[in-house]
Amino acid sequence: MSTTQPAPAARRKDPTRRERIARAAITVVAERGVEKLTHRAVAAAAGVPLGSTTYYFATLDDLLASALRQSADDDVEQLREWADRLDRDGDLAVALTDLVLHYLGPARSQTAVEHELYIAALHKPALRRVSQEWDAALAELFASYTDSATGRALSAVFCGLLLQGIVRESVPSRDEIEMIFRRVL
Repeated sequence: MSTTQPAPAARRKDPTRRERIARAAITVVAERGVEKLTHRAVAAAAGVPLGSTTYYFATLDDLLASALRQSADDDVEQLREWADRLDRDGDLAVALTDLVLHYLGPARSQTAVEHELYIAALHKPALRRVSQEWDAALAELFASYTDSATGRALSAVFCGLLLQGIVRESVPSRDEIEMIFRRVL
């Protein structure tokens, strides 16, 4: 009597693997910088075989674009949650000041890696579209509290304050930030 072994179970799909790899790329950029991003480092950080990173992302630019997209999506989601908690009749300049201070305080490392990914678009054309979409989403969010032109201006000022804040030795004062937003508004 011969017994046959059942066929091996089909390999289970890992529906979160692509996102885990993108998030691992963000972690690697945070630890090492964009210039030291490798498929091998990302695979190790994601806990996946090296072949998985190259399967989902053929080039490092593809991987960086996905990391930037993930970072932008996460940031826009956080900003929408912030906006949902805003009092429509409240002081927008104060709320924006609080937001900048959050990004330069408790969320400083997140802000630094997001800007590093965003700025990588200077030398990597594949990232430009994602960076521009991020800008548009931010301007649209701010415009929902003002008008289109003011939303774009607030977005530019907000991003400028964050960029300056992460490279300066000290964070701008609350009064300085609030005064800037009041001028724009």
